[in-house]
Amino acid sequence: MLIINVKEDESIDRALKRYKRKFQKTGLIKELRRRKNFTKPSVLRRNEVLDASYRLKKFGS
Repeated sequence: MLIINVKEDESIDRALKRYKRKFQKTGLIKELRRRKNFTKPSVLRRNEVLDASYRLKKFGS
């Protein structure tokens, strides 16, 4: 949980900007997006092999 202490003479906009910056530094959104698009390691490896064979067939001599 993120806690932002709002100073007495600080505007709400400024505090919100600090909160957003601190939230972005945690990397939570990036982690959620990475987990949402999870692919199994076996599928990743298979795609790498297929891409390599395609490149070899297309551009190899």
